[in-house]
Amino acid sequence: MELADHISIDGVKKDYSKKIALSAAATKRIARNRAYLDEVLKAGKTYYGINTGFGSLCNVRIEDHELEQLQENLVCSHACGMGDEVPEEIVRLMLLLKVHGLSQGYSGVRPQIVQRLADFYNLGIHPVVYELGSLGASGDLAPLAHLCMPLFGKGVVRHKGVKMSAAEALQKNGLEPIPLAAKEGLALLNGTQFMSAYTTWALIESKRLAVWADVIGAMSADAFMAKDEPFKYPIHRVRPHKGQIATAERILKLLAGSEIQQQHKEQVQDPYSFRCMPQVHGATKDVVDTVTNVLEIEINSVTDNPIVFHDEDAIMSGGNFHGQPLALHADFLAIAMAELANISERRTYLLVSGQRGLPAFLAPKAGLNSGFMIAQYTAAAIVSQNKQYCTPASVDSIVSSNGQEDHVSMGANAVTKLRKVVQNVQRVLAIELLTAAQALDIRHPKRSSKVIENLWSELRKEVSFMAEDEILHDKLMVAEQFLNREPAI
Repeated sequence: MELADHISIDGVKKDYSKKIALSAAATKRIARNRAYLDEVLKAGKTYYGINTGFGSLCNVRIEDHELEQLQENLVCSHACGMGDEVPEEIVRLMLLLKVHGLSQGYSGVRPQIVQRLADFYNLGIHPVVYELGSLGASGDLAPLAHLCMPLFGKGVVRHKGVKMSAAEALQKNGLEPIPLAAKEGLALLNGTQFMSAYTTWALIESKRLAVWADVIGAMSADAFMAKDEPFKYPIHRVRPHKGQIATAERILKLLAGSEIQQQHKEQVQDPYSFRCMPQVHGATKDVVDTVTNVLEIEINSVTDNPIVFHDEDAIMSGGNFHGQPLALHADFLAIAMAELANISERRTYLLVSGQRGLPAFLAPKAGLNSGFMIAQYTAAAIVSQNKQYCTPASVDSIVSSNGQEDHVSMGANAVTKLRKVVQNVQRVLAIELLTAAQALDIRHPKRSSKVIENLWSELRKEVSFMAEDEILHDKLMVAEQFLNREPAI
C-alpha cells in the first residue's frame, strides 16, 4: 500500500499485511526538509541534538566533523531496553508508524533512512525490541533505539522466524548499512511509536472483542432465560449514549426469532449483568471511540524533536514527544476493556449457579462431575488480575536526565499493561462462550435465534458438549482461539 498523508486504525488493520511504499509527495517533502537542514548547518548555528549533546548535555557543542559519530553514539547508548521482547506484530506496527511519522517531512532525515525502514517492513526484518526502558516522555527512546540500530548494521533482528544479527540480515537481503547523518539519530529515537503501536494493536483487538461481548452476552441471556425488554429502543432513546444505543440494538437483533424468548418468564427483572449490558458494553464502546480519535491524531503527527520547519525557516525545540495523551487514554482504555471482563464473569457465575432450571455448574451429573465450577474460578482470577493492571501508570512520574526531563508520562508502562488487559478480556469472554454454549445445549430442544444457533453450531465443530468432566483447559484454549475471528453477525 502507498502510505497516505493520513492513516486510520481501520486502514492499518485492513492493510497491515501488505507492503508499504512512500508516495512521491512524501519523498519530495522529506528531501526538501533535509535540504533545508543541510543549508542551515552550513551557517554554523547551534541547535539542540543536531550539533549539541542530549538531555542535560544540551549545552555541549559538538564539532562538525563529529556529528555523524554523535548520532550513532546516541542510538547505541540509548539501546538499553530490558525485559520481554516486544511481540513481532507490535514491532511491525512500530516500523509502519515510524515511517509514517518521518514521512510528514519535518524531521530533517534523508529519504533513504525512511525508505530503509520501509524496506525492513516489506522484507519482514523485525528488530528485536524490549518492553522495558521507555518513560514515554522524550519519546520512546530505548525501544526506538533498538528498532533503528539495524539501519547502520547494529543490533539484533528476527527475519523469517530466525533471530540473527542485523548485519547478517542486511547481507542476506543485499542491503548495505546506512551511516547516520546529523539530526537523524535524534529523529529516530524521539517519537511515540512504541506507545502508539501498542495502542493501535489494543484498539484493533478491542473493537473486535466489544462485538464479541455483545454476541456472547446475547447467547448467555437466552441460556439464562433473561428477558429482551431491557434492550428495546424506548429505554435507550431517553438516554442516548451512542455505544448504549448500538449495543441494545445489536443484542435485540441477535435475540430476534428466539424460541426461548417466547417462553414465559417467572422473574420480574434480571440481574444487572444481563439487564445493563447496553449501558456497560456501550460505555466501553464510547471509550474505544474516544481513544481512537486521540490515537489517530497521534499517529498522523510529528512527535520528534527538534522539529525542522523548512516552510517557516525555523528549527524549534518543544515537547511533541511527550506521551501524556497516550498515557492517559491507554489507562482509560484498559479500565474500559476490563469492565467487559468484569460483567462477563458475572454472567458466567449466574449460568453455573444452578438457577432457572439449569443444573449446578452445568454438570449433567453434578456431584460426580464438577462441570464448569473451576472455569468460573479462572475467570474470577483473571478479572482480579485485570483490576491490578488497571492501576493507572499515568499518575506516576520520575525525574530523569539530571532534572532536564522532570515530568514523564509513563505511557510505555500504560500500554504494555493495556495489552495484558485486552488479552485477559478475550480469555474471560472465551470462558463465558463455553459456559453459555453448554447451557444452551441443556436448553435444547428449545432454540435460540438463528444467529446464536449458528454460532453455537460453529463452536461445536471445534469444542464438544461436556457430558462428564474432562480436562477443561483444552476446551478453553480452543474457545480463546475461536474469538480471534470476526463475529459472523
